[in-house]
Amino acid sequence: MKPAFWARRAHKWIGLVIGVQALLWMLSGVYMTVVPLDVIHGDHLAHVHGTPLPPRAGRVDADALLARYPQLQSFRLKHVLEREVYEVRLDGARFLVDAGSGERVPRLDRDAAVALARSLYQGTGTVTHAEWITRAPAEVKTRPLPMWAVHFDDRGRSTLYLSPDSGELLARRHSLWRWFDFVWMFHIMDYENRTDVNNALLRVASLLGLGFALSGIWLLLYSFGKRRPA
Repeated sequence: MKPAFWARRAHKWIGLVIGVQALLWMLSGVYMTVVPLDVIHGDHLAHVHGTPLPPRAGRVDADALLARYPQLQSFRLKHVLEREVYEVRLDGARFLVDAGSGERVPRLDRDAAVALARSLYQGTGTVTHAEWITRAPAEVKTRPLPMWAVHFDDRGRSTLYLSPDSGELLARRHSLWRWFDFVWMFHIMDYENRTDVNNALLRVASLLGLGFALSGIWLLLYSFGKRRPA
């Protein structure tokens, strides 16, 4: 049989196999380019103010902190709920220390987590409830546990995830982010973890797509060659 016959058959069957995935690639790509990345990240939902605090008397100094916590690795001064605290890093853990007394601050309880979330939140919704998370949902599976999840009743069903130990805003999640994560799964063809951009399924689909394109180019050139006058 002529090469054109096999090229047509390959083009047809590869097209049937890869066509749906190619459509998913295009649709997911459109979504990811139309919606700005800062919106996906939720920068509009909550702002963490990093303005340096001015020097003042009455704060525990570095020597006093080191004397109290000999294994101290690092620390930084910040505000949490209008309270000056040091975020201390010690043996891989992080916790808060009162900047005036040097005493360790207890973990954020539910009321403190809700108050902190409200102070960070920039939307128009109100808090519906707060959850104590010891088993991370998929949307924050890489964040350290435990954490507080504070949910809002805004249009995007926003959730702020907070560290009870350091008061850090661990993640912002909302509907547009969740849709992005969903289409990203189809885009990279990792249907389990949604993180592996070099998985076998994606490589096979990419090779099939390349074969589809090359067979189409060959058929196009072949058809033009057939029309040349004798």
